[in-house]
Amino acid sequence: MALNAWLPFGFRLPDDAKAGIELFEGIEWQVFETQGGGRALVVHDTLVRRWLDAGLVGEGIFSAFQFGDRQLWSMSCGPSQTLCPVNEPKSPDNKAEALAFALALKASRDIDAESSFQDAIYVEKITRLLPTYSISSRIGDDVILGYWLTGGASIPVTSFRRLRQIMSWLGASHLKDVVQAAGFQVPELISLERKPSIASGKASVAEKVENAKCAPSEPTRMFELAGRLELAAFFNEHIVDIILNRDRYKALGIEFPSAVILHGPPGCGKTFAVEQLVDFLGWPNFQIDASSVASPYIHETSRKVAEVFEKAMESAPSILVIDEMEAFLADREMGSGSSHHRVEEVAEFLRRIPEAVKNQVLIVAMTNRIEMIDPAIQRRGRFDHVIKVGFASESEVQSLLDKLLSSLPKEPSVDSRPLARELAGRPLSDVAFVVREGARLAARSGKERLDQASLLSALQTAPARESGESKRRIGFI
Repeated sequence: MALNAWLPFGFRLPDDAKAGIELFEGIEWQVFETQGGGRALVVHDTLVRRWLDAGLVGEGIFSAFQFGDRQLWSMSCGPSQTLCPVNEPKSPDNKAEALAFALALKASRDIDAESSFQDAIYVEKITRLLPTYSISSRIGDDVILGYWLTGGASIPVTSFRRLRQIMSWLGASHLKDVVQAAGFQVPELISLERKPSIASGKASVAEKVENAKCAPSEPTRMFELAGRLELAAFFNEHIVDIILNRDRYKALGIEFPSAVILHGPPGCGKTFAVEQLVDFLGWPNFQIDASSVASPYIHETSRKVAEVFEKAMESAPSILVIDEMEAFLADREMGSGSSHHRVEEVAEFLRRIPEAVKNQVLIVAMTNRIEMIDPAIQRRGRFDHVIKVGFASESEVQSLLDKLLSSLPKEPSVDSRPLARELAGRPLSDVAFVVREGARLAARSGKERLDQASLLSALQTAPARESGESKRRIGFI
C-alpha cells in the first residue's frame, strides 16, 4: 500500500533514531520503521495534546520537533516492543505478549473510560492503547481483546469457549489469566452435564419434575437481539430456556432443543441473528455451506457433509449452521434422472440431522428459498421449527438504530425516529449503512460528533433499491 510519508528516509528523530519506511498511518499519526529494526510513532501536536490532557501519556514520553511548518512529536521503541494499530493485529506468540496487550488495555481503560480503542495505537513500551478519536461505532473492549489475541477474528473474550478453540496453543488456564488481566470475568460455560439427581432411577416422572423444581436454579440469562424482539423471544423460549433448565425439561422427556430453519428474503437479518446466538452460547460452532463442502465429484459432497456432522458431534454440545440450505437440500422431485448424487446428499442430511440432535448438536439452517427445500427435510422430527424472518418493522428498526448510535459520539439533537420511518421494511444492512455513511460524512466535514444532518444526507444516498437507482453516479454520460 502506497503511503504518504511525512518524513524523508533517514530523517534523524529527537532521540537519534533514524526514520525508515512508513508502515502505518492515520489522519494525525504515522508509524515508521527505524534503522535497526525498531519503530517510531510520529504524531501531530493536536493529538499529543489530547493524550496529555486525558492523562494517557505523561510529560517527556514524546519529544517535540519541527519539520517544515509542522509541529510534530515522536517516540521510538526497540525491535522487541510492539508498536502498531490495534486494527492491524500481530497475534501473540506467547503468554507474555498476550498479557502485555491485556494489561495495556486495562491500564488505558482505567484512565480513559469514554474513548473507543478499536482504532487506537498499541504502544507496548508505555503499556498503553492511544485512541485516535475517529468517528466510528464503538466496539466493546471484549471484542478488541479477542480480535488482538486471535490475530483478526471478531470473537469477544466473553465467548471463552470459542476463544479457547482458536487459541488452543496457549492452554485454558493461561488464557483465563490473560482475559482476567484485562479486567474481564471468564463466564461459566453453558454446560449440558446433569447435576446429580436427588431421586433414584426408579422415581416417577412427577417426582423427577418436583426434584428439578427444588434443585438450585442457574442465574437467569436472556438472549437479546437488537431490532428483532420476536426472533429473540423464540430463541429464548425454544433454545435458551431448554439449555439453561435442562433438568426440568429432561424430566418431561425434552433432551435437547430441536433443529430450526430460518427463512426469509436476503438482508432480513437471519445470519446476524445466528451469529449472535453462537456468541451467546459460546459453544464450538461448525458450518456447512457451498464454499466449504460443495464438490463437482460424485459422493464427495456427501462425504464432506458427514465429516462436518462427525466433528460437531465430537465437540458437543456444539452448534451446526447450515447456510443457503437450498444448495444441498432442494426437493428431489425437481431433479432429473441424472441428479442421483443430489438424492444421495439429501439422504445423508436426513440420516444425520436426528442423530446430531440426539448427540447435543444444535442445528440452525437458513435459506432464502424455502419453497425449494425437500419436504422430507421440513418434516417435524428433523426440523421442528420453520420460522419466517421478514424485514424489520419501524419499531424494530428504531431499536437497532438506537443500539448502533449508542456507541458513537453524537450531538444531543440526533433523533432516530425519522430514520426509522424511512428504513422500515428494508434490509438491516441498509440501516447499518446509513449509520456508517452518516459517520463518514460527519468526519469528512471535520466534525467530531455525528449530527442529524449527516444521517439524513446518508439516508438520501441510500434509497430503497426497488424505489429507483441511487443518486450517486460515477462514469461517463
